[in-house]
Amino acid sequence: MVSCGCLKDPFHYDSPKSIRFRSVGCVCAKWFIYVVIAIYVCYTLIAHKRYQEKEEVTSSVRTSVKGVAHAVSRIWDTAEYAIPMQSRDSFFVMTNVIQTENQLQGRCPEAPFAKAICSTDKSCEKGSADVHSNGVQTGRCVQYNATLKTCEIMAWCPVPMEEHPPVPAVLRSSEDFTVLIKNNVHFPKFNYTIQNISPNFNSSCTFNKITSPLCPVFRLGDILQEAKENFSEVAVKGGIIAIEIKWDCNLDSWSYYCSPEYSFRRLDDKTRTQYPGFSFRFARYYKLLNGKEQRTLFRVYGIRFDILVFGTGGKFGSVELFTFIGSTVTYFGLAFTAIEIFFFLYNCSCCCKIPFCDNIIRKKYETVLEPKQVMLVSYVDKPHVILVKKPLKTSLQYAEGSIFENHPVKFSDPCSFFTKEPSENHDTEESQLSWLMQSTRSPKCPRWCCCGQCNLTQKSHEQLCCRSTVGPCITTTYWFKKLVLSKETLNKALLYEDPFLDLTGDNTSHQLRHAAYKQYVHWRFGSFELEDRTVIPSCCRGVIRSTYPKADGNYTGFKIE
Repeated sequence: MVSCGCLKDPFHYDSPKSIRFRSVGCVCAKWFIYVVIAIYVCYTLIAHKRYQEKEEVTSSVRTSVKGVAHAVSRIWDTAEYAIPMQSRDSFFVMTNVIQTENQLQGRCPEAPFAKAICSTDKSCEKGSADVHSNGVQTGRCVQYNATLKTCEIMAWCPVPMEEHPPVPAVLRSSEDFTVLIKNNVHFPKFNYTIQNISPNFNSSCTFNKITSPLCPVFRLGDILQEAKENFSEVAVKGGIIAIEIKWDCNLDSWSYYCSPEYSFRRLDDKTRTQYPGFSFRFARYYKLLNGKEQRTLFRVYGIRFDILVFGTGGKFGSVELFTFIGSTVTYFGLAFTAIEIFFFLYNCSCCCKIPFCDNIIRKKYETVLEPKQVMLVSYVDKPHVILVKKPLKTSLQYAEGSIFENHPVKFSDPCSFFTKEPSENHDTEESQLSWLMQSTRSPKCPRWCCCGQCNLTQKSHEQLCCRSTVGPCITTTYWFKKLVLSKETLNKALLYEDPFLDLTGDNTSHQLRHAAYKQYVHWRFGSFELEDRTVIPSCCRGVIRSTYPKADGNYTGFKIE
């Protein structure tokens, strides 16, 4: 396990394995993705100023409304139509009004609505007050007009009538009023403060999105026009308009910019039928000569302007720059991911097979299987190692398998084991092994044998020939004799592993036999790593055992479990 390995050697470093191959298509795809990512990163870095440290704006707002109107036989100035609001950063301009004058506290008929209409005194409950009522009922039912009776109430009389606002609006000329907006913003992190009124401010200017985009003086009609609303229509029932001030400040000395941008939109829903617009009531009170209190009730309609200030300030920060670069470096891994996805999809597809891609996939992906669940077979007339999964349902010779890997290069130079050293036993060994070169078919050859040299066996996992089709046996070849059976070759292989190995004792035949098995595995399978799960053909196993026999004639064979 990796964790155990780390505990044993804390200075051990593991690196992923990579393969390198020539491919114009893959290289072009990789560099195309690199260029696209580089353009995106540079654009984001510069256009979005990702190298800057950011901070939200903190602001304060003051307003000053100016204008005079003549309506309903009187003059309306700022003190009357610009009513202070309870909400922060807002101001209200009255555009329409319904007045109920000379109200005194006393008894009078209630305004007609469902619960106030009556026919007798029993319909009126003394002391009760409905949420829609203008006062408290006295318990009497009185005449409201010639055709209608309502409950009598104690209230400010006369009660106001439920009337629709005048059309056109009373103060429709307020369209020409102006408002000066003074906005101070502060960035505490950068200790920087600025306001929307420049030192060379011209008080006679009026905001225009094209000619005077920085002027803080706004004509109310222009505000509604920018919000795509008609002032005369909104003035009748009122509404809520947002004045948005956006500060997008670049506080770097080499590219300084910090100016407000103004925009306007309507906030309330003008399509609703219940309680449209914006209105409220207030009263003005007077003292009469007789000491009684009198008032004038106003139901005013108008436009509430909400000033919304938002934005950010940015200044160069090395931490932000390196954080952005570090986070975008990983984007370049998308090139490898895209190519890997291509190979994955290609590997999943069952059509249009390309030998080049197949070779890359075999080199790149190594199949790791449970050793006890598979057997590996190599036929002399097939270029691949065959992987057969257990359990076997028939003879191993006929078992269906899959290609395990390309047949690897065996010995780089087979003749390196056969130096022309003088040997007294060389000719003797040649004569002793010459009988193996014969290719006569054994009369007791089993049905599954294709070379004619295999031995009968009852074990299905040992029923394997060196060939998959009929032909000469591999044991009759020159290289089998030289690489697998030659005592000189086997002695060199044994001494290569253990230079002090004793090759003169009673165990010599056993050592040579197992060395021959290993030589065959290395020759036909290309690696000693596959030795435990490789099955040596019956013909080869029989020749090796007859050349280097065991005294009692009992051999272990391939271990199926």
